[in-house]
Amino acid sequence: MFLINLTVLLDCLTIFSASALPGVTTALRMSYRGYGYPLVLFLEESGVVTVCKIQTQEPEETLDFDFCNANVINKIILQSESLREAFAELDMSSEVLQITMSPDKPYFRLSTFGNAGSTHCDYPKNSDMMEAFHCNQTQSSRYKISLLKPSTKALALSSKVSIRTDNRGFLSLQYMIRNEDGLVCFVEYYCSPDEEMAESET
Repeated sequence: MFLINLTVLLDCLTIFSASALPGVTTALRMSYRGYGYPLVLFLEESGVVTVCKIQTQEPEETLDFDFCNANVINKIILQSESLREAFAELDMSSEVLQITMSPDKPYFRLSTFGNAGSTHCDYPKNSDMMEAFHCNQTQSSRYKISLLKPSTKALALSSKVSIRTDNRGFLSLQYMIRNEDGLVCFVEYYCSPDEEMAESET
């Protein structure tokens, strides 16, 4: 494990982007000799090779949310289009997004509490946008919108999203993204519930 500067890595990976022509692809090979050595990128396009060396740093301790399937209480799979539409309708001046999942009505509800008042988006469990609905108990938690916003970049590229909550109210958003070659990849995003709401309920 090692730590590198993401901005430097992105600058290296896009070094040929200014001169990119349709149909021309850039090949990449990466190598790393071990502790204390740089990460070396070999980029080749149309016979031109560029070598980039990125200094590596001591890795920071990885945050472990300890989110395991055995503790998952509720899980639904939605078409991403419907979640994008909901985010467009909700009042993003709200500090939190409340997610309610329940085996009974309202089944799946997104709520915000902004300057214009409360806004709710409800999804019935038999909605055309709902691909899977597995809710074992009613659970309602609030999450800071400022923490959720970075995940909307993956949402914009995805076709489906799996929304899971565990017994602590931790949220897992898993986005299914199909790239131009038809390959499927997943981006997973975790968020802890808002502590202020959790404390007020106890």
